[in-house]
Amino acid sequence: MEENFVTAITSNSLTQEFKILSSEEVELSLNVNNLSYSVKLEPRVTLLDALREKLGLMGTKKACDRGECGACTVLVNNRRINSCMTLAIMHIGAAITTIEGLAEDGKLHPLQTAFITHDAFQCGYCTSGQIVSALGMILEEIPKTEAEIREKMSGNLCRCGAYPNIIAAIQDVLEETEDAAI
Repeated sequence: MEENFVTAITSNSLTQEFKILSSEEVELSLNVNNLSYSVKLEPRVTLLDALREKLGLMGTKKACDRGECGACTVLVNNRRINSCMTLAIMHIGAAITTIEGLAEDGKLHPLQTAFITHDAFQCGYCTSGQIVSALGMILEEIPKTEAEIREKMSGNLCRCGAYPNIIAAIQDVLEETEDAAI
């Protein structure tokens, strides 16, 4: 791989060299939805673009591409991240879960079912990010109040304003599970 170097002056006037990877594709393995994928990517490809363009997993949405809306939320080792803000190459060996990986044996995840039951979507564009984020929130720490759910879900925007139904769907799942494994 060809290496290019650039010299930069830091705020304290010390010179540092930063290695910039070339645009040559590298082969890497990603564990997505409990399946191992071998893909060739440029090192600068985001996880979002790798999921959509290389693996064909279109459930994770590309909206703002700036980490502001949450439509691209996925779980990495059961923690929520905006996949548009991280490079795929940074997640070699990590367990990545997308909306497509939530259903098991053809049965929807309880959060998916609750979103349908509570009509927690209108246009549906943010829905996959909302559901994955809700699961991540529950796995991180189960919220105790509606206000806590709202705060912990605040990184996921819905232009249609389906927030009351989204909150109701999440509360429904929390009530049904009562700390059971989600």
